[in-house]
Amino acid sequence: MKSKFSRLGFILAAAGSAVGLGNIWKFPYITGEYGGGAFVIVYLIAIVLIGLTIFIAEAVIGQNSESNVATAFVKTSKSQNPRWKFAAFMIFAGLIILSFYSVVLGWILNYVFTSFQTLPNSPQVAADNFTNLISKEITLQIIFHTLIAGTVIFIVLKGVKEGIEKLNLILMPLLGIILFGLLAYAISLDSFGDAMKFMFVADWSKINADALLAALGQAFFTLSLGIGTIMTYSASLPKDANFVKSSILVGIVDTSIALISGLIIFTFLFAAGAKSGAGPGLVFISLPLIFADWGILGNIIAISFFVALLFAGITSAVSMIEPALMFLIERFNMSRKKATIICGSVFYGLGIVALLSMSSSYGASLTFFGKNAFDWMDFVTSSVSMPIAGIVICVFLGFYVDKQMLKDKFTAFTSVLFFNIWYVLIKYIVPLAIAILLLNKLGIIK
Repeated sequence: MKSKFSRLGFILAAAGSAVGLGNIWKFPYITGEYGGGAFVIVYLIAIVLIGLTIFIAEAVIGQNSESNVATAFVKTSKSQNPRWKFAAFMIFAGLIILSFYSVVLGWILNYVFTSFQTLPNSPQVAADNFTNLISKEITLQIIFHTLIAGTVIFIVLKGVKEGIEKLNLILMPLLGIILFGLLAYAISLDSFGDAMKFMFVADWSKINADALLAALGQAFFTLSLGIGTIMTYSASLPKDANFVKSSILVGIVDTSIALISGLIIFTFLFAAGAKSGAGPGLVFISLPLIFADWGILGNIIAISFFVALLFAGITSAVSMIEPALMFLIERFNMSRKKATIICGSVFYGLGIVALLSMSSSYGASLTFFGKNAFDWMDFVTSSVSMPIAGIVICVFLGFYVDKQMLKDKFTAFTSVLFFNIWYVLIKYIVPLAIAILLLNKLGIIK
């Protein structure tokens, strides 16, 4: 019999999936690049209207079917049409993301260890440390990538209850404690007011089509949408559990941590007189340099910050492999151990390719059409596969699933008005918005 999440276990697991590098690393630097408050407003709109709409959609499909992604679509469709098993394409995006995600987590693990030592004392040293790590320290990266991959594989081998739920019951509260400790310290600094102003006062001059795309992409990435994770986790949710309330709670937790992380990071940046638009190197270059000016306290804060980032990343990494595992276990009658070995080998091997593609020794041979393998993995998943999966989910529920069945499931936990609003969004507004933004991203329309 398939093991089930408790309701709290599901919320923590789904929040653990959602809360990851996207909240603590990606959200602050994207917010910095697009001018702060105005982007935050656009992002919050994207979360509420698009992110939560699709999150709830995945949750209802998963809970209704209690199956892997392919079977979930077939069982939920009006005529249980076997052609809908093609929707399983989205689970492969999770494995590809996990491939380079594990490499980035390896960098973070490296920074946890280096934070115990002398931190960089100049911008050049900070930049050189990071550049040397990704371009020259191949063996070190492989060691840390192996440690992360081994940890993920060990956890998922334990299963839903003993592995994933227990992990999140431990790491999510610890993550909250660390972040609130860092927030408390940030509030004590004079620059906290500047961070508040930057985050919540809108400057619309930097909002353009790219900003809208970035907000949509961030909403998908941070909520783990379009890769089958929420659908798979929801398949282990008890039938009487309120999937609507659980989904909203996950969205609140996820968004709150992103905003808190932004406040913490911008407070630290502004305290040092640094610029907000530091880009992807913000966490790995700018922050260690800032922490270095604070002496021993800086080491303590650096260790706390990177441990929090590592915890958030591990809970997300574990969630990315689960859809592929359930697919192999149910569709091909594999043992969990065999499925884990196969999926683990795939993402571990692709991770090696990703890290080699950024090295000075192998980068040129692993670069195609102007992008290295790492960047291609990121582009294909976040800019192509995940948005397409979102459109497929919307079209499926809007046109190929019995509306009355959906209405009955929703109104068992919420109002008819809420269902009607959600249904209009999922059937018409959200897929159109995603399609327009996707086509713009790919350069098909301007």
